[in-house]
Amino acid sequence: MQETKSAPYGEKCISAVQETMSMSTFDKREQGFENKFVHDEELRFKATARRNKLLGLWAAGLLGFEGEKADEYAKEVVRADFEEPGEEDVFRKLREDFDANNVEQSDHQIRRTMDELMHTAIDQLQKEG
Repeated sequence: MQETKSAPYGEKCISAVQETMSMSTFDKREQGFENKFVHDEELRFKATARRNKLLGLWAAGLLGFEGEKADEYAKEVVRADFEEPGEEDVFRKLREDFDANNVEQSDHQIRRTMDELMHTAIDQLQKEG
């Protein structure tokens, strides 16, 4: 039976410290990714809500709504987004309301406006800090 030499005490301590430091670095990095994910999701939620409000105001104008009625319609568009995951519920609301009120807007135009207003909402939120 061959006897194995164990590392001297000092080397064991250094090894333990290095392991702790690398776990610490890994943990910090993981925490950083988690924080970024939470921040990005929060920004996405706020941007989507802002976009939907802007979209509602845009659609309200096309529907002939002004003032309080336009603001209330914008709130309806925001609420419509909570019906199902994704933005199809918002698109469907606009499409149905435009069709019911004889407002000529193609599906492409509605979707393009949704995209443009998402960029606007993100820009606004980033400027607000």
